Amino acid sequence: MSPDFLMQMAPLVLLFGIFYFLLIRPQQQRVKKHQEMVNAVRRGDTVVTAGGLIGRVAKVKDDGEIMVDIADNVQVRIVKSTLADVRKRADNDD
Repeated sequence: MSPDFLMQMAPLVLLFGIFYFLLIRPQQQRVKKHQEMVNAVRRGDTVVTAGGLIGRVAKVKDDGEIMVDIADNVQVRIVKSTLADVRKRADNDD
């Protein structure tokens, strides 16, 4: 390999490094954090869906779904991966 080839490749390697540390790695960390949050959902937690529904978890199913109480005597099935936020029981004010 000639030094000219290495000098031509250096900017590409530098550009990939910048993309990795500024875009790819933070996105992977966000996905991992979201997955941990979704897996930690328990009965009684207050959840917020990506669609904006807020409710209390009534039942956690094994197939990636949860039953959420959104009003008195109103339950909906929600896919766990659509959760935007999970508020633990200790954080509930109501």
